[in-house]
Amino acid sequence: MKKISTNLYLYEDTCNVYVIKTEEKAVLIDFGDGNVLKHLDTIGIEIVTDVFMTHHHRDQCQGLPVAVKEGIRIWVPHNEQDLFHHIDEHWLAREINNNYNMRQDRFSLLQSVTVYKTLKDYSTHIINGIKFTIIPSPGHSIGSITIIAEIDDKKTAFTGDLIYAPGKVWSLAATQWSYNGGEGIALSVLSLLDLKDREPDLLLPSHGQIMEEPSSAMELLIERYAVLMEQRKQNPRLFKLRENPYQAITPHLLQNCTSMSNAYVVLSKSGKALFIDFGYDFIGGIGSGSDRASRRPWLYSLSRLKEQYGVEKIDVVIPTHFHDDHVAGINLLRDVEGTEVWCPENVAEVLENPKKYDLPCVWYDPIKVDKQLPLNQIFKWEEFDFIVYEQAGHTLYAAAIEFVVDGKKVLAIGDQYQGENGQFNYVYHNRFRISDYIDSAELYKSVKPNLIISGHWDPIVVTEEFLLQIEEKGKVLEQLHKDLLPLGELDFGAEGFGASIQPYQTEVQSGQTFSVTVEIKNPFPEENEIIAKMITPVSWEINKREFYMKLPGNEASQFTTSITIPKGYTGYRERIAVDLTVGKRRFGQHAEALITIKDLPILGGAKND
Repeated sequence: MKKISTNLYLYEDTCNVYVIKTEEKAVLIDFGDGNVLKHLDTIGIEIVTDVFMTHHHRDQCQGLPVAVKEGIRIWVPHNEQDLFHHIDEHWLAREINNNYNMRQDRFSLLQSVTVYKTLKDYSTHIINGIKFTIIPSPGHSIGSITIIAEIDDKKTAFTGDLIYAPGKVWSLAATQWSYNGGEGIALSVLSLLDLKDREPDLLLPSHGQIMEEPSSAMELLIERYAVLMEQRKQNPRLFKLRENPYQAITPHLLQNCTSMSNAYVVLSKSGKALFIDFGYDFIGGIGSGSDRASRRPWLYSLSRLKEQYGVEKIDVVIPTHFHDDHVAGINLLRDVEGTEVWCPENVAEVLENPKKYDLPCVWYDPIKVDKQLPLNQIFKWEEFDFIVYEQAGHTLYAAAIEFVVDGKKVLAIGDQYQGENGQFNYVYHNRFRISDYIDSAELYKSVKPNLIISGHWDPIVVTEEFLLQIEEKGKVLEQLHKDLLPLGELDFGAEGFGASIQPYQTEVQSGQTFSVTVEIKNPFPEENEIIAKMITPVSWEINKREFYMKLPGNEASQFTTSITIPKGYTGYRERIAVDLTVGKRRFGQHAEALITIKDLPILGGAKND
């Protein structure tokens, strides 16, 4: 046990374990193999109340089952929580064969552990009288954090594996989040620059040496990383974008140039800001995979927005649709900035109940909506009038947002079209309907915007030619689908299914009863008798397994049924389905839903702090 200062100690294990002492109590930063517990009595510690994990790698946490047995509260990075309390499911789902995912998420626990709470980015926690602040530090892993605390009159930063020593890093392989990628290098640079601005007095890494001159240590590593990025021809604009992440489209309308999808800012005279979409702020690349630990929203560019444009409050955010690259950072905005979420009424339920829907790109957590915005009605924010319109196409659950700023009528369209030529951007599983692009062309003609701003492309100055072009393309697209699909004989729509089950994902405990709602469609033009049969594991009880009804041609209907799980039954993503027969035509099992059953409370007792 090495003494760093009066109340701060280092124990060298499979990683550096830091012991923060308050009389006879202690908080540990990282845990290693847990051997530190055998030596705490030598420094007068009787109880460890909490352990804070900087990241999920096994050398940091392989001893955590010992902490669970000892009743120590385990706190983990919010974005990496599934790699602690849901690691069994992660191992089952992780691609292995023909693997192009280079993230080191297999350098994780072998079995799940119970987590007390998660450490959300920018949150603060007072434990044993010490205030801990959580700073996002992606680089070594996507979800890594730095923990800052004032200890013995020094601002101390526990940096995980962000830095090893002056100018050195514990692992370069860990920064490669995709095949031949260098995403973690760019994010390490951003994290180091952010930490440097916070002016810590001491850097305490998970591997390596204590650094008493943090600024120069980080500067040298940043310089070396910059040379490596230049050699790899990656992120050439990183430093320029950090200085100027926003560009002005008009004096009071800005575009975030650092985000995965474009986020836009409307500036009021009072110093408030309204965001249109807020997904992944300042990215240096996207890691492989789509599990929670592969994605990292943060609020990196906001300090520059406030400094450069005099913004005093991030007041409101309005999403155009539910996809993660447009909404991933919204919960952080609410938690950290107090931002209200105003949402078009046709999008709100997907945000608030994501597991109900079988849709692509849905965010992992519910996003609470503060105000639902009625369609086709004017609403005010500060000196601006807005209108939201239904805008199906890219997805059924999307809206176009109209407003006037600096004399320009602007229409924010999310991801409806790609580029200045009005290329379609439809995805069938997003509930695309073949006439959607005719409808959106009609909407644009009626609104007559001067400027269109979109999710991934430059602003478009709208001309009559552009409006005519997208109208004609919409008609061609609809006719092509009519020519290609047998819609005259049977019409399951563009997606091609006659049934759906909601919620799509359910989590229950064994012995519990849950309900699902099934929607079925008659795809034929004439009335038909419908038979819908529920398919479940054999031992499950269902209050009604078969449903019979008559439906007019091309009409849909719903029914609800309850299912009871036997006591003692557990399973991950157990499947149920509905088998559909319409008239004399058997279509089979057209829809499924996924049920996870546990004996323990859902999330293994984990809490989101």
